[in-house]
Amino acid sequence: MKKSILNSVLIIAAVCLATACKPKREIVVVPQTKSETKVDNSKAEALTLLNNKQLKFNTLSLKAKATLDINGDANDVTMNFRMKDKEIIWISITALGGLAEVARALITPDSIKIQNKLKSEYLKKPFSYIYNFTNKQVNFNTLQSILTGNAMGEFLTDKSDVKQENGVWVVSGTKENLDYKLLFNTLFKVAETNLNDAKGGQALKVTYSDYQKLNDSLFPGALNINTLSGNKKINIELQYVKIDGNVPVDFPFTVPKRYTLVTR
Repeated sequence: MKKSILNSVLIIAAVCLATACKPKREIVVVPQTKSETKVDNSKAEALTLLNNKQLKFNTLSLKAKATLDINGDANDVTMNFRMKDKEIIWISITALGGLAEVARALITPDSIKIQNKLKSEYLKKPFSYIYNFTNKQVNFNTLQSILTGNAMGEFLTDKSDVKQENGVWVVSGTKENLDYKLLFNTLFKVAETNLNDAKGGQALKVTYSDYQKLNDSLFPGALNINTLSGNKKINIELQYVKIDGNVPVDFPFTVPKRYTLVTR
């Protein structure tokens, strides 16, 4: 259990995620596609449409029930997220129904800090540490997009292939060694993100559902993350049970003196 929790936090930072709990917000129904649907949008118009549907926020405060499965070793936990757009992602993981905090992470565009409270250990690394687990094209904004249901902005450009398949938009292409494919639903929000680095033996698939209204946009109530890095497989089923946007947040991260700094 101890090893699994620490590894879980590291992978969340790298690629960074159902249970019986139901979200309190009303789920927005995704309209069905029609086989005869024909859209004459140019690539530029389509990209503008999809970019305009991106969630915009200053801060987020989220709570989720999650199942973390690492190579078949699964644990049910509660995860709390706090974010400041493009600046900070703070994560707290608790077990035993939220009674015991087992890990805490603070992620910025420059660094990753993790406390393993079960083992009284502390990890401090540059953000590039995640490249041990994922492609070098993944950055802080990529991680933030994965957790919030946004399309990765670096792919919503005229360098991508943009077309309609079965009545929904699909954005795909290659950036260096990374192949990407984003499938949108009829709400023009991401339904599925696929990243594949065949050379590096790394792959990521994220699916989104249960979109709910948040501010003037939509936020996914549930997502599944499946990652492969070498022979390590990580599956995360996550359902948000609390979603608050543009609220006051803090990011407490004080390391007790008794903690041992992990250098590996």
